[in-house]
Amino acid sequence: MRLYARMNPAGSTPEAVAAAERAHFDAELMRRMGRSDREAFAQLYDRFSRPLFATALRILHNSAEAEDIVQDVFLALWEKAAAFESGRGSAFAWAVTLTRNRAIDRVRMRKRRSELLAETTAEDAGTQPSGAGPDSADGLVLKEQAGVVRAAVAALPADQQRAVELAFFSGLTQQEIAEKLREPLGTVKARIRRGLLRLRDTLGGRHD
Repeated sequence: MRLYARMNPAGSTPEAVAAAERAHFDAELMRRMGRSDREAFAQLYDRFSRPLFATALRILHNSAEAEDIVQDVFLALWEKAAAFESGRGSAFAWAVTLTRNRAIDRVRMRKRRSELLAETTAEDAGTQPSGAGPDSADGLVLKEQAGVVRAAVAALPADQQRAVELAFFSGLTQQEIAEKLREPLGTVKARIRRGLLRLRDTLGGRHD
């Protein structure tokens, strides 16, 4: 009873006490992770992964992208665990903030990528004479061909599409892509090369 009284000062509800206990336990897991304790990482993953996935999914509306975000967040938690300070907030609140920020960044990147694709003309794809401009009489044709480019990128195999998008719409170097995807550099180069060859073959047949 005395122990409960210490943990439950006047005015505190059982829910508040339970939340404080969870925060304390999570903070201890973070401290252990800061000492490279993999078991602590596994426990934190079990505790956080579902609510973080739900948070990312609400923003992205795409389960594959939400899973990517969650994996990135846990990698960040592992790498930055030693810098965690419980006095600045709970570990869970920090993880949720990371998840929300990364998911919002992904939405912005997706929007920008769509804008870039929409702006892509047939000249960019090598299928239009350089004299044609956006104000020419062929403007409607250019818009149609930009749609073809979007469809061609979307039709690439998932691994090639991801590598091509990161290279050309996110501005990452091949080395950065390899690190982000955790794949060998040679594998990433091969995926980008195969993706570009597929795009060339697809778009090359559109000469009018």
